[in-house]
Amino acid sequence: MDEITHRRVLKIALPIMLSNATVPLLGAVDTGVVGQIGLAAPIGAVGVGAVVLASVYWIFGFLRMGTSGLVAQAHGGRDPAETGAILMRALMIGLAAGLAFILGQALLFRAAFALAPASAEVEALARSYLVIRIWGAPATIALYAVTGWLIAIERTRGVLVLQLWMNGLNIGLDLLFVPGFGWGVEGVAVATLIAEWSGLALGLWLCRPAFAGGQWRDWARVFDAARIRRMMQVNSDIMLRSILLQASFTSFVFLGARHGDVTLAANQVLLQFLHITAYGLDGFAFAAETLVGQAVGRRSAPAVRRASVLAGQWGGGGAVLLGLAFWAAGPGLIDLMSAAPEVRAAARAFLPWVAIAPVIGIASWTFDGIYIGATLSREMRNAMVLSVAAYGAALTVLPGAFGNHGLWAALMVLNLARGVSMAAYYPRAERAAGQPLPGVADRGNPPIRR
Repeated sequence: MDEITHRRVLKIALPIMLSNATVPLLGAVDTGVVGQIGLAAPIGAVGVGAVVLASVYWIFGFLRMGTSGLVAQAHGGRDPAETGAILMRALMIGLAAGLAFILGQALLFRAAFALAPASAEVEALARSYLVIRIWGAPATIALYAVTGWLIAIERTRGVLVLQLWMNGLNIGLDLLFVPGFGWGVEGVAVATLIAEWSGLALGLWLCRPAFAGGQWRDWARVFDAARIRRMMQVNSDIMLRSILLQASFTSFVFLGARHGDVTLAANQVLLQFLHITAYGLDGFAFAAETLVGQAVGRRSAPAVRRASVLAGQWGGGGAVLLGLAFWAAGPGLIDLMSAAPEVRAAARAFLPWVAIAPVIGIASWTFDGIYIGATLSREMRNAMVLSVAAYGAALTVLPGAFGNHGLWAALMVLNLARGVSMAAYYPRAERAAGQPLPGVADRGNPPIRR
């Protein structure tokens, strides 16, 4: 486990990249099966319902990142009992949050439709979708913890198996329930609900080493006050950072609408390129999470540096290749995503921005992985605050002077500022490897110097 090599980075990263590639396929099938009904309202209802739940569940994305960093450190420190206890704490949070959503579903749905009103027909269908899907909330949120645990101990093939199982089952049930049984929107919801709970069952089975030896029910350890405080501090910082990041991208979309419907549509098409970038390069950030976290757990600063360098090299190479691919294939991809000539023309005009976006953004994405592994969540939060401030300053000047080009330039400023600010904090990641973990008793192991 100690040696950090290019092969080990790829062994972690490639299954994540393949897993991510299956995500857009499920959304396409969900839309496609209800599209066969021949009406617009069912398509809109599934889209609205899925967005409502994704937005709510996204708040708990910190469970994935926080669990990954903490478990990687415990795994690197050869403390299997703590890896099981961390998973148990995270599962409890996920299940409790899901239960709260089930109990508060009426208020949740009322608020959602107040913020995003739809036609009476779409709202009625969306509600029928949501009242089924909400019962999967505990499973969906708990799966964040399961995924984080698997990534931390380098079982990313398990993540791939889990994603293939859930999406494959969901697609199969979509085809059975909607065209086969004629269940319509409710059929899509039931298919997803079954896939979510079966996914949690499979995920827990994949995490079975965490439950070996009964450490998961060592309640004194699970409810240890110092460890819980550390977990809450890490998770709260990550959640605030994620809220700021999401708010920045949301503002980009809203401000783009000021430049007209054509520009708004063109921006939406080009944002899909950024989603492809995230799916394509996430694996290297996850490799950084795992290997840096384990290095901190081993208290090896040289291993932190090597893990950071190797993940950065692969991520940087991937970013350059993606940028070149967008530059060369971008016009064709734009034509596939839009049939409107004016949208195609506008998207081509702004294509250079998404071609350079991976190169500008790769540093911030790689540092995210490094900081999650080192559990430098406060530094992540502070860097995001500084970056959002720079983004806000850019928004006050650039769009007014350069229109939508200025808006894209401001988004590049955000990612560049994230990379620069986190680079400034990086030495703390190596220093973290020479210190006892906060809230955890030092067992007297000296730092590893190799």
